[in-house]
Amino acid sequence: MLPFNAETRTNAGADFEPTDTDVIVAGAGPTGLMLAAELRLAGARPLVLERRPELKETAKANGLGGQILELLAYRGLLDRLEAIGNHPRHPALRYPFGTLHIDFTNVPEPPLRGISLSQPKLERALDEHARELGAEIRRGHEVAGVSQDDAGVTVRVRRPHGRPYQVTARFLVGCDGPRSRVRDLAAIPFPGTTYAEVNRLGHVTLADSVTQLDNGDLEVPGLGRLSPGFTRTEHGVFALGRRASGDLMIQTTEAEPADVDDDDFPMTLAEFADSIRRLLGAPLPIAEATRLSRYGFQARQVAQYRHGRIMLAGDAAHVFPATGVGLNVGMTDAVNLGWKLAADIHGWASAGLLDTYHSERHYAGARTMMQTQAQVALRRGQDPAAQALRQLLQELLTDEQAARRVGALIAGADLRYPMPGTGQHSLAGTSAPNLALCTESGPMDVAHLMHSARPVLLDLANRKELREVTAPWRDRIDVQTAEVEIRIDETDARPADALLIRPDARIAWAAAVDEPADTAMTSLREALTTWFGCPCS
Repeated sequence: MLPFNAETRTNAGADFEPTDTDVIVAGAGPTGLMLAAELRLAGARPLVLERRPELKETAKANGLGGQILELLAYRGLLDRLEAIGNHPRHPALRYPFGTLHIDFTNVPEPPLRGISLSQPKLERALDEHARELGAEIRRGHEVAGVSQDDAGVTVRVRRPHGRPYQVTARFLVGCDGPRSRVRDLAAIPFPGTTYAEVNRLGHVTLADSVTQLDNGDLEVPGLGRLSPGFTRTEHGVFALGRRASGDLMIQTTEAEPADVDDDDFPMTLAEFADSIRRLLGAPLPIAEATRLSRYGFQARQVAQYRHGRIMLAGDAAHVFPATGVGLNVGMTDAVNLGWKLAADIHGWASAGLLDTYHSERHYAGARTMMQTQAQVALRRGQDPAAQALRQLLQELLTDEQAARRVGALIAGADLRYPMPGTGQHSLAGTSAPNLALCTESGPMDVAHLMHSARPVLLDLANRKELREVTAPWRDRIDVQTAEVEIRIDETDARPADALLIRPDARIAWAAAVDEPADTAMTSLREALTTWFGCPCS
């Protein structure tokens, strides 16, 4: 076993309270809590260690959007989150993209949807959900040392009162943010760039001296008219928008050293007002601020998400230089990883299954990194060429096809994981559509089938021979026969004759409509073995 770090060896004589579990999850943010819930649904025992003694009350994120909303619906959680948000799920009619806006106003069924929900409310709901499923969460317990061998990992833990103790587990997952202690202790490099800019964000109401016009513009004494959107000045970028609650969201971006820590040195209203004055050249009278925060942007991604029995997820594995994507990607990491760890713990994981966590989620992270770094280029360029690029792209984004494509990229809805084997159906590797189904027990949809987080063979053409192929795997997959609900304008709404859906709602295999039995049975058997191990004897 690899040794603890020097600090751990110094305290080697301390009394421990040994604990054994299946998976240690470091970090009780949205990614760690989502992973704990996924592990419990899959029958594994997680222990969540969080260095903060209490749930954080400072809002780091304002909402949740992208592909994770579909996954939350597939777990039956989305309605619960909408109930505590400021307003229900809604399409994003205008979405910021590197100081531009993508306008979905005239796009039917926009690819980007979101809910307005502060991160403290999200974390509280996910904490309750994980505990209801039986997850153990220890707050005020900090990872202080890490070692691993072929059999498992050992973590040394500090707590607020009492002596240190150690925990052993089959796996350790670092979900502990961009300054990940797990990543540092495991000596995992985190290459990338820190941009020399500081962003300051405020949710504010303005003084009565400011006139708010019907079109959203502001008339400000000494400044004149300010319009919603991005205003670029020689000192940086000023952004103005209206929140669903009715107050304003203002953000400033200035080029300056970005070594900022909002946790240790919270931003004050005076600091925010000074930043606005520097950008606009005159003060903007603010009556009240309900949120103030300061942050920098980084573009970083670990080369490997898996290091033996240590995994990284969420901001511990990647940070992106744009807002609105971190929670989506991190929580989706957790949904991808949970069932794969549980499969290994239960002893039926196929060789290489855990490695697909890295190959799939690193690919997803790289796609997100690409589009967020493109936003950096749009945001930071100051010369006439950069202005021309922004103007050209803004014109292109008025086209529905371009707006849909970029929107799907931001949401992660365009993501298709590479699937093993040849001749794969075009649906393989994509997210399972939430089809409306007619079954013997009544109407339902695909989301209902995924609430238990078990794999599903969805037979849409009453193909008995395919259902029989799954018999040796019935301890680990469910089988559902159904017909797709047909709308008036459709003759056959089947996307395929059958779909094999993984617990993370990705399609592992599909049978084409009227595909020959021998071909479909052979490829289904291969997919079952690849993703769900050898069949029972």
